Amino acid sequence: MSQEKTVTVPNISCGHCVKTIEREVGGLPGVGEVSADQESRRVTISWDPEATDWVAIEDHMGDIHYPPAD
Repeated sequence: MSQEKTVTVPNISCGHCVKTIEREVGGLPGVGEVSADQESRRVTISWDPEATDWVAIEDHMGDIHYPPAD
């Protein structure tokens, strides 16, 4: 069973940001789907909790300079 979370990422400012987040976060083990939206600056991520956890995903988002605000 997967988990899903939607967060605000204030650093999203262009289509490149969206593609980077979707590619980088989507490439993490256990992450199933990543959907980033430039207009709302929201990112929805679904993942397998047996393969990874939210802390690892959130840390990686910070590492690529797109930390979630919530």
